[in-house]
Amino acid sequence: MSKVVIKMSNDSLKKKTQRSEKEKQLINNRLNRIEGQIKGIKKMIEGDTYCNDVLIQLSAVENSVRSLSNHILENHLYNCVTRDLENGKIETLEEIISLFKRFNK
Repeated sequence: MSKVVIKMSNDSLKKKTQRSEKEKQLINNRLNRIEGQIKGIKKMIEGDTYCNDVLIQLSAVENSVRSLSNHILENHLYNCVTRDLENGKIETLEEIISLFKRFNK
């Protein structure tokens, strides 16, 4: 099995996002649901479930992850980016451009 390496810029490692407990709970609930979907797919594979059914579940996981990504992106734009721009941190625009380029690979 190959390892997934996530590259983060040094600037990103220094930054933090303050999230409310309600927001953290919402994100964690969605992550738990995605984790459950993945575990279900593992069981499907172990049980020799028909490929079509596995592919449908994989598509559901992709949609769940995309939806969560969009939620986090929306909050990032409304909160983090807006705050940075209001404080004159124009370099945040480069960060956003880089982020969108990564999303569109």
